[in-house]
Amino acid sequence: MLYFLITFLAMAAVIGLMAVGVIFGRKAIKGSCGGTGNCICKEKCETRKKWEAEQAARLEHQG
Repeated sequence: MLYFLITFLAMAAVIGLMAVGVIFGRKAIKGSCGGTGNCICKEKCETRKKWEAEQAARLEHQG
């Protein structure tokens, strides 16, 4: 039980520090958009463009 408590507190501290960093840094967390399309990026990366082209081609082929 002690290990669980120590691990829980350590993870809570890490999450708290990340939240404080984001709040005071005022920078968006970088990474994937998760497919939502609400990207902060000004231009999509090559991997995303390729994926969208494949999806469009697949939809054309089906319909």
